[in-house]
Amino acid sequence: MIHEILPVGLLQCNCSIFGDEETREALVIDPGDNIQDILAILQKHGLRVKAIVITHAHIDHIGGAAKLKAATGAPVLLNQDDQELYGHLDVQASWLGMETPTHTNIDDAARDGYVLWLGAAEFRVLHTPGHTQGSISLWIPAENKLIAGDTLFRDSIGRTDLPGGNPRQILRSIEDKLLGLPEETLVVPGHGPNTTIGREKERNPFLQGL
Repeated sequence: MIHEILPVGLLQCNCSIFGDEETREALVIDPGDNIQDILAILQKHGLRVKAIVITHAHIDHIGGAAKLKAATGAPVLLNQDDQELYGHLDVQASWLGMETPTHTNIDDAARDGYVLWLGAAEFRVLHTPGHTQGSISLWIPAENKLIAGDTLFRDSIGRTDLPGGNPRQILRSIEDKLLGLPEETLVVPGHGPNTTIGREKERNPFLQGL
């Protein structure tokens, strides 16, 4: 499985590009910005985008979705509980002093339990609210990887002081949905360096006592 991680945009969101070597299909997760760089990676590997998956509707994760959809024709998936948040991209842009990105229709809801296939690999949607109400993570058993969005970070968790955030809820999501995964699972967070489930269970100060 091809997997490239590209930090994009003002806030350096980790955009993941997964590609299957046999089918040459790809999934792009969180194309927040720098769409030309994402397209260059896809072209380098000869990949065709099957779906664009958004872990949550903050501008740094979803800001480039419309452009990537226009360039590739791929559908955009977002959990239904973040639809309202996506409708206020203009407000989010004002927080960062940037232009409001183009809006696009959401083609399918990334519901809890939803499974996307890339070749023979499953990408399982885990609804992990708390950072936002529609936050999701993606568990890829065949790769032993978790795309955590802004739910879980190395030594930290997602902030909960923005609209839709809930501190108790994010800890419950992490405990119920993520900490039961194999300890060697590689965690790719929405920002910053990778980690593992085992490391965060042992060292993350926010998770002690769970």
